Amino acid sequence: MKALKFIKRNWIKLSLGIIVFLGLAFFLYISDYYPADQTALQILEKPDIYETDNIVELRADSDIGLIFYPGGKVESLAYLVLLDSIRNEGINVYLVNMPFNLAVFNVNAADKIIEKYPNIKHWYIGGHSLGGAMASQYLEKQSDNFDGLIQLAAYPLNDRESNVLILYGSNDTVLDLDKLSSFKSIEIEGGNHAYFGHYGDQEGDGVASISRFDQQSITVKSIIEFIHSN
Repeated sequence: MKALKFIKRNWIKLSLGIIVFLGLAFFLYISDYYPADQTALQILEKPDIYETDNIVELRADSDIGLIFYPGGKVESLAYLVLLDSIRNEGINVYLVNMPFNLAVFNVNAADKIIEKYPNIKHWYIGGHSLGGAMASQYLEKQSDNFDGLIQLAAYPLNDRESNVLILYGSNDTVLDLDKLSSFKSIEIEGGNHAYFGHYGDQEGDGVASISRFDQQSITVKSIIEFIHSN
């Protein structure tokens, strides 16, 4: 009997120790993320940009909307420069601020956005890296509500997506390029993984041979052409 009590006590201590260790490990993991730089944060000062309910809304005068999921462990605001340029081309943009900067924790974030903005008649969804993957996962069950999927340094999770734009940098060493082999994609010569946003350099990424501005300009042009071709 004493032996059983001893085992039980030690099992409880071990279990509590594991829980504390996992909690600490998770805290350290989510605390290490890529913050938006000052160039991106300045976009918040522009007119027609609103922050509500974990969404940054960049308003345009049209019935077209793009929902954007940020990359893993990247502050969502890091994409404001890119998304503001898209807004300037007449597209309403809805940037989602993900819990812990990880889109896996709110894959269905687009549901509330669609419900909140009934004035939008043509919806697109997309994202960068992990955000693109989660946008693709969301679209698997919601494809009837969207006109297309936009993937930046990402690829669809299945090959059934019929209207997809995929953009990636030729110097990207984070993205698994083999996964793109079954999809039509656009390579941005000299671009890399991080230059779709404004959060500095990314660990494990290749060095870009073009500017961040040039990579994003090509990206915006391709996205606008893709949307207007539908």
